[in-house]
Amino acid sequence: MRRCFSLSTAAAAFFLLAPQAGFAEPVNGLSMHGQPTLPADFKNFPYANPDAPKGGQINYCVIGSFDNLNPFIIKSLRTTARGVIDVIYGNLVFESLMARSADEPFSVYGLIAKSVDIDPERKWIEFNIDPNAKWSDGKPITPDDVIFTYEVFTEKGRPPYSDRMARIDKIEKTGDLSVRFTFNDKADREFPLIIALTPIVPKHFFDKATFDQTTLKPVMGSGPYTIAEVKPGERIVFKRNPDYWGRDIPSKRGFDNYDQITIEYFLNAAAQFEAFKKGLCDTYTEADPVKRERGFDFPAYKNGDIVAETFKSGLPPVVTGFMFNTRLPKFSDPVVRQALGMLYDFEWANRSLFGGKYERTVSFWQGTELSAYGVPANDKEKALLAPFPDAIRADVMDGSWRPPVTDGSGQDRKVLKAAFDLFKSAGYTLQGGKMIDKDGKPFGFEILTSSEAEQRLAAIYQRTLEKLGVAVVIRALEADQIQSRKQNFDFDVLIGATGFTGTLSPGIEQIGRWGSSSANKPGTFNLAGVANPAVDAMIDAMLKAREKDDFVAAVRALDRLLISGNYMVPMQHNADQWIAYAKRLKHPEKNPISGYQLPVWWSQGG
Repeated sequence: MRRCFSLSTAAAAFFLLAPQAGFAEPVNGLSMHGQPTLPADFKNFPYANPDAPKGGQINYCVIGSFDNLNPFIIKSLRTTARGVIDVIYGNLVFESLMARSADEPFSVYGLIAKSVDIDPERKWIEFNIDPNAKWSDGKPITPDDVIFTYEVFTEKGRPPYSDRMARIDKIEKTGDLSVRFTFNDKADREFPLIIALTPIVPKHFFDKATFDQTTLKPVMGSGPYTIAEVKPGERIVFKRNPDYWGRDIPSKRGFDNYDQITIEYFLNAAAQFEAFKKGLCDTYTEADPVKRERGFDFPAYKNGDIVAETFKSGLPPVVTGFMFNTRLPKFSDPVVRQALGMLYDFEWANRSLFGGKYERTVSFWQGTELSAYGVPANDKEKALLAPFPDAIRADVMDGSWRPPVTDGSGQDRKVLKAAFDLFKSAGYTLQGGKMIDKDGKPFGFEILTSSEAEQRLAAIYQRTLEKLGVAVVIRALEADQIQSRKQNFDFDVLIGATGFTGTLSPGIEQIGRWGSSSANKPGTFNLAGVANPAVDAMIDAMLKAREKDDFVAAVRALDRLLISGNYMVPMQHNADQWIAYAKRLKHPEKNPISGYQLPVWWSQGG
């Protein structure tokens, strides 16, 4: 029995996996490079405790609001309730065909799909659905649900879900429990496995006609929890489904250990921290080591009811900084952006705000073999970049580039002069204490902030910029207002991250962050509006790489382009993961390369 669905739309996607040899038999795991680490008969992920006790509850606390429970639509994008699908708290409601292991750079193992068949050339992949896989209402998951998912995402969904059919020639129901994806010439070798991580939705629950409308009616999936309570903008409560179909499969053993998960919303960080001190929140993360030292003197911490722990991560740090909206004429000149990039005084900020405990962020894959920082371009990189001779600065190409280092005084004249010389070369002049552009207009911009911490960082930047006559206005907005501005690219400069967490296996998601096709598409993560043919070519080379050396060369070349482009001013990072939590919470002894994983923690005694 075959049912076929074929459609084409604009292309983009956000996850990838990579080539692997062909298979004579169906397999339950796929990896980006080589073979998956775990054997076919593995019992559980190594960072999960299969004997973790079930029961109790946990309260997570977040900043912001929500007015929607459907995470797959563009309306209310990024203000959807947390936990429905969530990289931190787990995918509590919706699941994908395969599950990612947090202990490997990029490997996935069976979840809804018990196994897969795949063409050695990656022209097609066929998923074999676990016969025990069921929706929360007990109805079986079928190939028709998979096909419906792609139909409704394509017609009514948001990027990246709405764009995936652009690379798919057809989807066929090849059996009662099997569905095959055949790809067109737009797909690369990694793309088939993007499908493995796409959440699947039930055909019998959703109405395609109204799918793109926000809803506060609890949605249903195949995940371990159902939505028990919704208080719009304030709270969402998830209850464990006692009949969850996947509790004993290897990729879920040791996960989802609480009977109830509550996510509380707060307007700002101060209110969130006060709630944590009072015991209303069970976990709290703080990146600023100085704030940790000064703030953790409350009774619950002193008497041991709250404990704090530092974890190590093998991933590159998330790059945060001042993101320029290069769609605006004022930020279209890379020389101007380079000058602006010189004027964040990291040394002063690190000494004055962070007690010298931070490291300057200089690369988008810092601290890994994928980083171009301090490394001369090799022959493979030079060959990739040869068609774009002016795209990368010479000092970035030869590995000698370093960010300017100030004397920490907050007014280092040599750095100010170097930045002014760049402005001058771009046609700017300093008149009456104001930076004037070629048209005689004062140069300035607005920085959006959503927290006191961001306001402090913006004020540091503002102070230095004003020494060169650049007028800066700092505007504080609520988190949901910032998200709305991001969605529509309605900003000059914002303080933000480049998108997802740091990764050792960058892939098609880089199109959504930096690709020309996403530069003007609302809802994407290409906040800077990067539309650079050289960047597109490096992402393409990365996706087509079959050998690891070729892959590393393409990512390093991309890193050089992003550094040279000055699309944002990276700030600083602390490589450690720090979290405070209620002492009743426990976690496995082993932690994966990506650091602690909250979905495998449990409650000891309530």
